[in-house]
Amino acid sequence: MTEESFAFDALAADYDSRFTRGTVGTLMRQAVWRRLETCFAPGDRILEVNCGTGEDALYLARHGVRVVATDRSAAMLEVARRKVKTEGLAAMVEVRQMAIEQLAEVQSCGAAAPPLDCPFDGALSNFGGLNCVADLAGVARGLAMCLRRRARAILVVMGPVVPWEWAWFLARAQPGKAFRRLRPGGTPWRSLTIRYPSIRSVRRTFEPAFRLRRTSALGALLPPTYVESWAVNHHRLLGWLNRLERRLETWPPLTWLADHYLLELERR
Repeated sequence: MTEESFAFDALAADYDSRFTRGTVGTLMRQAVWRRLETCFAPGDRILEVNCGTGEDALYLARHGVRVVATDRSAAMLEVARRKVKTEGLAAMVEVRQMAIEQLAEVQSCGAAAPPLDCPFDGALSNFGGLNCVADLAGVARGLAMCLRRRARAILVVMGPVVPWEWAWFLARAQPGKAFRRLRPGGTPWRSLTIRYPSIRSVRRTFEPAFRLRRTSALGALLPPTYVESWAVNHHRLLGWLNRLERRLETWPPLTWLADHYLLELERR
């Protein structure tokens, strides 16, 4: 088992209770789902990388979108498979073990290991999976090989500049955590190195195969998901912040100051 598998296997058992069904996590995922509805249509076939426990794949399947849901973590995939079976969506969601980094090995459609039945009508990487990748340029090239022309790719990436994080950890006298995203070369986490590329950096990395169609903020006005203890005691304020963020989500500087930013790319 690889190092990344160990890191995320340890989170699988309570990932949904701590994040998926959390107060802030629910609002962020709902914002992503609204964009998925805009970009993908019933009958489309989507490649999802870092699918985790399968929440996004299930949502797309319920809306008539077929998904090949991939992840490196065997424990995460086991949770995803149970959900797919429970909801009777095996015909819509194929769950398979594949690391994001394997996309960098793709030289032509179907050349991934395990082979992928390309081309896909779109792709999804939600909530920071790409932050774990060292060779993002290789992944971008491989993903381009997997998608048909004009297919959409939805990438949700953790950003480097998060004032909410600064305030939260500085108030607790933890400057190391407050500014961890600004460390050159990335931040150690468990057995991984987490990198926090800027919007400009990711955009350049995915060119020339992709054009940027839209950028939006996730967690600029909303607090990060680890502020759950604060969020559950401030429902009214949280609701107001969410409505305001959704109204202004594409406006700079919110897109530059968010816990995550959502990029909508189109395959050239």
